[in-house]
Amino acid sequence: MTAKVHIIGAGLAGLAAALRLAPGSRQIFIHEAASQAGGRCRSYFDSTLGMVIDNGNHLLLSGNRAAHAFLREVGTEAQLVGPKTAEFAFVDLATGARWRLRPNEGPIPWWILLPSRRVPDTKIGEYLRPLALLFARKSTRIEDAMECSGPLYERLWQPFFLAALNTEPKQGEASLAAALLRETLMKGGRACHPLVAAEGLSAAFIEPALRRLAAQNAVLKFGHRLNSIAFAQNRAISLDFGGETVVLDADDQIILAVPPTVAAALVPGLSAPQTFRAIVNAHFKIASPVNLPAVTGVTNGLIEWLFSFPDRLSITISGADRLLDIPREELAEKIWRDVAQVTQIAEPLPAWQIIKEKRATFAATPEEECRRPATRTAFSNLVLAGDWTATGLPATIEGAVRSGFRAAAEILQPHRNAEDAGASRQRS
Repeated sequence: MTAKVHIIGAGLAGLAAALRLAPGSRQIFIHEAASQAGGRCRSYFDSTLGMVIDNGNHLLLSGNRAAHAFLREVGTEAQLVGPKTAEFAFVDLATGARWRLRPNEGPIPWWILLPSRRVPDTKIGEYLRPLALLFARKSTRIEDAMECSGPLYERLWQPFFLAALNTEPKQGEASLAAALLRETLMKGGRACHPLVAAEGLSAAFIEPALRRLAAQNAVLKFGHRLNSIAFAQNRAISLDFGGETVVLDADDQIILAVPPTVAAALVPGLSAPQTFRAIVNAHFKIASPVNLPAVTGVTNGLIEWLFSFPDRLSITISGADRLLDIPREELAEKIWRDVAQVTQIAEPLPAWQIIKEKRATFAATPEEECRRPATRTAFSNLVLAGDWTATGLPATIEGAVRSGFRAAAEILQPHRNAEDAGASRQRS
């Protein structure tokens, strides 16, 4: 009898796992509670704007190896567009200053020696402060590992860490910040080219993945919510989908790629993050000014990142819990004032859409980092995937894809992975 893998959740993590497993001999079933795939990484037609927009803006980097591997597998890596070098435009709304951060391509950071490449009014020594994060002990806050003040912190480290952690950086987990540094600036500019999905997240990630999985005979079921899992003798034995119960054979496996609160309700004794942070995205239907960079960082304003598309301007505000109770119309006006200042557009508020994600990501604090579970669970045929699992990265597209690849690897090579995990525990 052919072994089956039941993947619960068709977000990026679940799809990444399916892509790695589908070419094999196992039969792949993907169960998604919603009516569409993608989770937080998807596009939709917005009737207010009359156009397709992403439900959230996502900036990728050239060094996001798992995300690029995903796109290569589905044939859409070319849809990521951006400058051919590591170049980030910034605007300080308090002073009106504008500059471009331009790290050099190689790992030796000679760019910090040149005022034209670094943040204005900063000194070379300030760029070395984050190195202290590399030596911080686990469960250390960023503010306890490095100095969090001064022009460089306000104009670079604060927006950089806030965007990645979706948590006030001073309260963030130092090891996650260190991981970001190791995979970006410490590898040089070649790992830091800013990239966006020009045709939308669904066109780049979701739709081609679904087509590839369908061609490999994976079965995708929408509106298929998992209500409970039955366990016996240290393994899952059945899945209850309401009107349907799936009994698991001895060789069947489960990848649970659902949000942490859902996973904790389904799996007895599972540790999972309990505190979350919001993200607010806004979209304005207006032609982008000529020569406006694809992505602009904004300091000392309400908005943090401005994304330029031919037919719209989109913004992202991370750690946005403070904005959730502001009426949408009032919030749109406030955001547009910042956008108009950055772009120098002298026009009234255009057609807009506000998307508030109350529980966008787990809070990347030391307390929540300790609650992130490993891929393998206490049950022999159940593994986890999701950006909230212990990926070593914050809750990002890169982390979600890596978690899916890792879950698939646990199923494809369970014995070797178990041995590696045991050896790692002995070394630690």
